[in-house]
Amino acid sequence: MEENQNVVSVVPEDEGKGKFKKSEHVAFYRRQIQGPNLQHRALLDTMVLTEKGARFELLQTETQTRLLLSLSPSKRDTVRILIDELRPIKARYRVPDVVTEEPQCEQLRVDKQTKDSVTLSWSSGRHQVRVWHFPFRLEILCENEVVVTFNAEEKLWFEALQDPPSELQKDNSFWKETFRQFVDIKANGPSSIGADLCLHGFRNVYGLPEHSDNLQLRDTRDGEPYRLYNLDVFAYDLHSRLGLYGSVPLLVAHKADRTLGVFWLNASETFVNVQYSPTDQQDDQTPPVKRRKVHPQTDVRWMSESGVIDCTVLLGPNPQQLFRQFAQLTGFQALPPLFALGYHQSRWNYDDEADVEAVDAGFDRHDVPYDVIWLDIEHTDGKRYFTWDPVCFPEPSRLQRRLEEKKRKLVVISDPHIKVDPDWSLYCEARDGGHFVKDREGQIYRGTCWPGDSSYLDFSSPETRSWYSRCFSLDKYKGSTSSLFVWNDMNEPSVFNGPEQTMSKDAVHSGGWEHRDLHNLYGFYQHMATAEGLITRSGGSQRPFVLSRSFFAGSQRFGAIWTGDNVASWEHLKISVPMLLSLSLAGIAFCGADVGGFFQDPEPELLVRWYQAAALQPFFRGHSAKMMKRREPWLFGDQVTAAIRTAIQQRYCLLPYWYTLFHQAHTAGLPPLRPLWVEFPREQNTFTVDHQYMIGGALLVCPVTEPGVREVQVLLPRSGEIWYYVHSAAAYRGGTTLSLPVTLNTVPVFQRGGSVICRSVGRFSCTADLQQLPISITVALNSQGVAAGELYLDDFHSFRYRDARSFCLRRFDMLSGRLLCRAAGEGGTFDCDTVVQSVTVLGVKIKPSAVTVHVSGSEDSSAAFQFIETGCMLTLSSLKLRVTTDWEIRIS
Repeated sequence: MEENQNVVSVVPEDEGKGKFKKSEHVAFYRRQIQGPNLQHRALLDTMVLTEKGARFELLQTETQTRLLLSLSPSKRDTVRILIDELRPIKARYRVPDVVTEEPQCEQLRVDKQTKDSVTLSWSSGRHQVRVWHFPFRLEILCENEVVVTFNAEEKLWFEALQDPPSELQKDNSFWKETFRQFVDIKANGPSSIGADLCLHGFRNVYGLPEHSDNLQLRDTRDGEPYRLYNLDVFAYDLHSRLGLYGSVPLLVAHKADRTLGVFWLNASETFVNVQYSPTDQQDDQTPPVKRRKVHPQTDVRWMSESGVIDCTVLLGPNPQQLFRQFAQLTGFQALPPLFALGYHQSRWNYDDEADVEAVDAGFDRHDVPYDVIWLDIEHTDGKRYFTWDPVCFPEPSRLQRRLEEKKRKLVVISDPHIKVDPDWSLYCEARDGGHFVKDREGQIYRGTCWPGDSSYLDFSSPETRSWYSRCFSLDKYKGSTSSLFVWNDMNEPSVFNGPEQTMSKDAVHSGGWEHRDLHNLYGFYQHMATAEGLITRSGGSQRPFVLSRSFFAGSQRFGAIWTGDNVASWEHLKISVPMLLSLSLAGIAFCGADVGGFFQDPEPELLVRWYQAAALQPFFRGHSAKMMKRREPWLFGDQVTAAIRTAIQQRYCLLPYWYTLFHQAHTAGLPPLRPLWVEFPREQNTFTVDHQYMIGGALLVCPVTEPGVREVQVLLPRSGEIWYYVHSAAAYRGGTTLSLPVTLNTVPVFQRGGSVICRSVGRFSCTADLQQLPISITVALNSQGVAAGELYLDDFHSFRYRDARSFCLRRFDMLSGRLLCRAAGEGGTFDCDTVVQSVTVLGVKIKPSAVTVHVSGSEDSSAAFQFIETGCMLTLSSLKLRVTTDWEIRIS
């Protein structure tokens, strides 16, 4: 959330910027950049082939330090490179709990061996790894072509742990680092690691969230490296490579015939340098006669403060396979309960129970659907989480029951800091149970956050996570009900009086690990514990909903994240699109940005455009700071209210499609939000586009993100593709950039030819209405006259889809004038009364003479239809076809 309340609007700009480190302030980064390059030898005669791959010893020639290299190829077309000290003085930190299951490893065989190198292959021999003796480097080959070289530039760096020095030597800068007034004591001296990888043939790389920057990563030779270090950065700068609230150390590279990924599994402070070669990006414009043969490549250098080198190369080769490989490694996106995909209304803070009920009634009065209302820190008793303000929220259970009567939910905040209060039972329980992080002297670590003097729960401890999870039980969390859900904020962790407003790196966690080792995991672990608490509260039957600000690889398993404390500006609206695309590429599919901007007051046009954009993004929440003007949708005049209402209603109509996409994310790792190149991997003109995107494979969106716009330029990919403008059903050919007029009430959305989309029809008050409303189907024919799509349904809230196969997945296929509804694959057992009320077919050239409906076990019947010749649109109405029944519509 939010900067210190007393500092929010008065902190001088320079002081705010000086609060955070740049790379020049970080000793381990300086050491690695300044060198020297340390050459290593791979001792090929130490090779051992194991059931998990191969092991080699590496020798650092100058220092004679010995390292152990492990190579593990998997059946999923990934290669893991693990390097540790051969004999460390104590174990180095290895990130636990992020990789959900170790991939099934392949056994390697020697293809070729010389005194200089050994080439190993596995499975069918399609992939190989080649280890070179001196200087050590490791090549990964696909179809006999080198695609990745590890240590190509000899940047391998590994600082061995050391025994603590004498008191006299402790002042040595290797053992003590100072930033402003803060001193960081390194218990075992400098322990940083680093490595470089050359990605051959690639000139477009993405990923490494979270940064407020373009989707395509920039060459870092002109400034700062990308920093992965979770920090509470209020009103963050745009186009910055400094760290924000979360980190996913996944880099995705793409070219026309291959997509690959590099996953650097390390939770300590990390810097990434990216260099494109050739640097001259004009090559594409050079006349072919004059163009010299230059093979592009991207060099990526990773540097982390501690831990081991644990690097997995994901070999794709296409984007969909890459997404699945990463999901198989770190976990699939949790399937959210349907209400979580509706609209959320939040503010720091709603004043009291009467205020909440008035806002709830306002949505009904203005006919605006919504599902969840949120309470920030002021709802608690003196910033004590799991409590309620006795004056403003005296009957929280009654409030939740009144919302639940309308099928709506309440979300409350629960941050990781605990007020130091010996008279508060929860604080005493945490203290006496050993659940707090310690300082380097072994005392309970204390810092300042919202309650003032605070201690911080050690979520890295399984015992602490279990204890915290039990705090959400209905008998322990007084005033809570089963319709209460949770928001984890400030969990980078934010420490107002700490270095860079976070926890000291030499603080100590369970197992004796320093905070420096696992800093980027802190919010991940709170998110995990909270989700487990809500699942436990329901006896394992109900899906949780938890929003977290801080995250790491694997956080997708626990719920949603958002982009933090943004600003009510057009620039922040515009940057939210590439930020969410970057998160989606890195597995964090359930993501969003605060609608309207958290800080400052948006002008009405900006607010409308933000609602329109966010309604077409995964997580949809309006949120603002308490010092800002109230921002409920009906406070800006009838025209603005109408535009916001339309955007939210269209979101609710599209929920069957969104829910189906989240099923795909949950089962196949496909993100609902996709850069254009994911769907059009060979279209080079899409590779740098990040102002428009795909929702699934069927909808192309180009949100309006600038003021006063009356016309937008929309790239419609691929010649031969047909695109249908959703607002008019007009058809456009792909392979062109379209100039499209827009008003304040429209945002460009196109349906792709060859797709089928299901929408709900009727009026919503919340997502619970979806079960009662009929479905309309839009069939968009491609140039061959065919189309296909799916619809996924279950009970929208429980785990019965998983435990009892209580779901249905239906497929719609249009071919040769016949629309078929059938089970997609092995069907589940879920049945419902949802019916298809109408079908619209776009791209029908000739008016049909008849439309016949065939339902299994029933006589054929004629369907009423309307044909609009100018728009090539056929509409069938009054159908009442059950989605769980096989049927066929024949157009003749």
